[in-house]
Amino acid sequence: MKAKSIKGTSPEEIKTALAESMADSFKPTLAIVFMSVSQDRNAVCTILDEAGIAIFGSTTNGEFIDEETESGSVAILLLDIKKEHFRIHSVEFQSDNYRQKATSIALKARMDFEQVAFLLATSNATTDGEEVLLGLQEVAGSHVNAFGGAAGDDYAFEETWVFTNGWENNHGMVCIAIDEEKVAVSGIATCGWKAVGTEKTVTKSEGNHVFTIDNEPALDITTKYGGLENITPDNKDVLMELAANFPLQMQREKGDPVMRPPLVVDWSDHSFFTSGTVPQGSKIRFSLPPDWDVMEKVVKGVQSLKETEMPEADALIVFSCAGRILSFGPMMNAEIEGVKEVWNVPMAGMFSNAELGRMAGGNLEMHNLTTCCVALKEK
Repeated sequence: MKAKSIKGTSPEEIKTALAESMADSFKPTLAIVFMSVSQDRNAVCTILDEAGIAIFGSTTNGEFIDEETESGSVAILLLDIKKEHFRIHSVEFQSDNYRQKATSIALKARMDFEQVAFLLATSNATTDGEEVLLGLQEVAGSHVNAFGGAAGDDYAFEETWVFTNGWENNHGMVCIAIDEEKVAVSGIATCGWKAVGTEKTVTKSEGNHVFTIDNEPALDITTKYGGLENITPDNKDVLMELAANFPLQMQREKGDPVMRPPLVVDWSDHSFFTSGTVPQGSKIRFSLPPDWDVMEKVVKGVQSLKETEMPEADALIVFSCAGRILSFGPMMNAEIEGVKEVWNVPMAGMFSNAELGRMAGGNLEMHNLTTCCVALKEK
């Protein structure tokens, strides 16, 4: 499989970059498209569609094809993967039928490929990524390779989109089903946030609404461990500080903890809503603000993936949490550069609202403040 990455800040630039990429007889069949909501999705998709290229697309909170992060732009990974080795599926969610819809896609995929892997992107903040993953696993098995992210909208938190040829949706999923007998798919989700303090218990919660931890209001005990002050509704910075730097680390029997950052506070009782489910009785630890070690852990995790599962790759796709770039700023480039250098192959990535994948030794889950790297190699 041959791969090339292109980027641009307008449909015209993308059209030119695509033509230049194909000047040497390169004929891509699939485009992984990450783009800002400010860009003209229809125009970009028309360019790719007219070139006979299948589209897997998501809006973002930033995008990249190398170590330089962009915003307000378009980043595309072009692949000349054989058309019979993949299928693109799309679905609109209704109510909370995430698992049912994911199961229906997995059933279609299994009709095409006996051994199947999935790359997926979801839109709408209400979408339960874990239910989607459970739906895929019901059909494809618990060890299925499935990786992806939740679409962003340049941090507006209003409306996100996923799209493919002739279709887009603000409450749906686009998914690539890949024949793993023909294309090797390996990935890893890595966070790196360090824990602080002893293990605590979530004493009251409903879904992603955490009321109390060790019988104290969730907001009060979290900000106390974080050393945060001026905890009032008027302090607009406190929520960003909590979400980016002080996620709950939900402990797992196997694998690394899963990050659950507080996103919305209910000031009436100092409870908060997190990005994903935190079952009552869960064991959690609090987090320290991130440092360089967090980025180093991500790069080491990807290096380990190369050494243990994927010695060679044709292309790399990265879903990195938008909270990471808020925490690291320009230093984020160092992490992306380190990841790219592991295989040094064409890459495209996005800053997402959530990440879907498997941490080393863990289960398929929805993550936050995490980087999910997926390597592809045609056999």
